[in-house]
Amino acid sequence: MSGPVRWGIIGAGTIAKAFVHGVSEVDEAEVVAVASRSVEKAKDFTADNGLPDAAGYGSYDAMLADDNVEAVYVTLPHPMHARTSITVAQAGKHVLCEKPAALNHPEAIALLQAVDEAGVFYMEAFKDRCHPQTAKLVKLLHKKVIGEVRMIDVSFGFGGGDSIDPAGRLFDPALGGGGILDVGCYAVEYARLVAGAAVGRPFLDPVGVTGAAHLGETGVDEWAAATLKFETGAVAQVATAVRANLKNACRIVGAYGTITVPDPWLNRRDGAEPGQILVTKNGETETIHVPPTRSGFGHEVAAACAAIRDGKREADAPAMTHADTLGQATTLDGWRRAIKLVYPAETPAGFPTPLNGRPAAPLPDAPMTYGHVPGLDRPVSKFIMGCDNQPNFPHAAVMFDDWVQRGGNTFDTAFIYAGGRIEQLLGQWVRSRGVRDDVNLIVKGAHTPHCTPEGITKQLLISLDRLQADHADIYIMHRDNPGVPVGEFVDVLHEHAEAGRITVFGGSNWGVERFAAANEYAAANGKRTFALMSNNFSLARMVNPVWAGCVAATVPATRDYLIEHQVPNFAWSSQARGYFVSRSGEGNDVWKEGDAWDAPDNRLRRERAFELAERKGVTAINIAAAYVLSQPFPSFALIGPRQLRETATSLPALGLTLTEDEMAYLDLRDAGNPV
Repeated sequence: MSGPVRWGIIGAGTIAKAFVHGVSEVDEAEVVAVASRSVEKAKDFTADNGLPDAAGYGSYDAMLADDNVEAVYVTLPHPMHARTSITVAQAGKHVLCEKPAALNHPEAIALLQAVDEAGVFYMEAFKDRCHPQTAKLVKLLHKKVIGEVRMIDVSFGFGGGDSIDPAGRLFDPALGGGGILDVGCYAVEYARLVAGAAVGRPFLDPVGVTGAAHLGETGVDEWAAATLKFETGAVAQVATAVRANLKNACRIVGAYGTITVPDPWLNRRDGAEPGQILVTKNGETETIHVPPTRSGFGHEVAAACAAIRDGKREADAPAMTHADTLGQATTLDGWRRAIKLVYPAETPAGFPTPLNGRPAAPLPDAPMTYGHVPGLDRPVSKFIMGCDNQPNFPHAAVMFDDWVQRGGNTFDTAFIYAGGRIEQLLGQWVRSRGVRDDVNLIVKGAHTPHCTPEGITKQLLISLDRLQADHADIYIMHRDNPGVPVGEFVDVLHEHAEAGRITVFGGSNWGVERFAAANEYAAANGKRTFALMSNNFSLARMVNPVWAGCVAATVPATRDYLIEHQVPNFAWSSQARGYFVSRSGEGNDVWKEGDAWDAPDNRLRRERAFELAERKGVTAINIAAAYVLSQPFPSFALIGPRQLRETATSLPALGLTLTEDEMAYLDLRDAGNPV
């Protein structure tokens, strides 16, 4: 498209007014609509800010339905940023959202996944990143004018006095109040920018974050400080406040001098503001002036409009890129974690629905396929969500919401994962979304050294309590104990199944001889049989056990048994823990010589997976997953995505059909090329 970018604004507050002024400085932009909580307020805003031709809307959805609006500036309180940005992206509009992009990192990954799938532009609105002063600072750091950067000191704080407004946005936890998210985020993004520019990168994320704060009567941080440690050895001290006036400047200490930026953020809202950088070396200070051209908002609007008209999904650094936004959110989370500040919107009660506004149920275009486990009425998704890496409820909710919307209905967890925390998070999510009757919960217990009949009972009851559930749809013994007769295990599992605490059960890391013996005992004694196995199965042969006691189902005897008896296998490490990500096998410790996967035969399998992936227009990971799912026995693949992108990029495997010749080529049963 050509002509000025046509902007709509969501929220009619003071910062929206500053944005309007910024647009007035940019020929390539115009404001065509404003949406507020009432049409009267929206129209008052357009009248008060010289926007006679701009439409005023009393709802955000109404404005998003306006085809004349191309891009939207979001100015709402922090907890609404991610949700609203996702809604805007789903409407096909480009997004410029006030900082912070999201309340936390999980919200940020959901937001950027939605933006990516919608194919629209998105930028987090740190206007200082678009100002010529920042570009000049980056050039100075690239030139290493003060040598190696060793210390960064940056602060942003305001306010004071004895009185506060508990219901105001700065102090209300429900509005994401406190200094860290409001202005401490500026100090953090600036420190990350400086640390990165010092080594020629757009930004650098800290490898360690420690912090302290004063939490006021409403529970939010009224003043706070943090130390950021970077991999380069640089250390940043950042500070923020909403009840204390700070220096609001940045000082960078290098090996041979210092750089001081007296006003990093240039917050004037009604006109151009000159920049200034002081470089001190050998006792002499050089003042570098950056002439004014536009206000900070004007530069931000210009950067966004240029990217949008160039068809880009993100602006060029030093403006905030998507990766920068994710790193920023992670760092802010680390600071708040250090001071133990959790917002209501990050709890199960405060986060009851998916961020994208859609139900926690399969979407019409959900790609999932399903299989059947004998004895279980509900189908089982061919991909199973491995629940072992979710650090908190927001992350669990974002991942699990996306999973069920893509059609996933089965979740695998275990008694030992994170000391029970994972089972608790899964149970909280199931209850908050009201989906217990729609999902399959896998409970794993009796891991060594508690692999006994007594251990099964004790851990099962605790697991169900953590999950807030009265039964496990699928119970899997995490290990076998050859010192216990198989009949004793069958007896206790049958007892729990008869009592309704288990629907079906199986064994993980069981040898085929013990597995067959257990079912022979069950059949002979009128007991329920093991309905499934859960052993490692992947295109890459498990060379060495990943953990002690691990057993693979790829050995011929086990595979033959699964085929003959059509026993379902829930394959863990189904994609060999990333072995098929890189063709060369470099850049990841799991590929080093002598680990669980690396061996000459596996390298050949990997090379063939890449060859076949190129022919089919998919990834080698997809080929490896399709290999597992295409076995001549009921085969399901456990995957453990930590990011939504990992989920999305795994699912194309569901649409792949591998021929027998292709399967034989991949697993080296046939040395010839199938194509």
